[in-house]
Amino acid sequence: MAYVITELCELDSGCMQVCPPKCIVPGRADDPKWNTYMIDPDTCIGCGVCVVECPFDAIFAADELPPQYADAAAHNAAFFATGPGYDWAG
Repeated sequence: MAYVITELCELDSGCMQVCPPKCIVPGRADDPKWNTYMIDPDTCIGCGVCVVECPFDAIFAADELPPQYADAAAHNAAFFATGPGYDWAG
């Protein structure tokens, strides 16, 4: 089960720093549509470490998203499907 970052994200990098598979990346600060951190659903191992680290309660299990954030899973997936526009591997 992958985790999802919602629009509640206020860009604290703690989640990214503790993510074991390093599947959390910054969105695009120059584009309001992607101005949060994003979790790659294909590499998320579902450990939940990011949830504990997030001071904004912005991260949810994909299958437990509150109704008002139901589109966040598709939004995160679309970010990686279209390519973040950066090379975060290194």
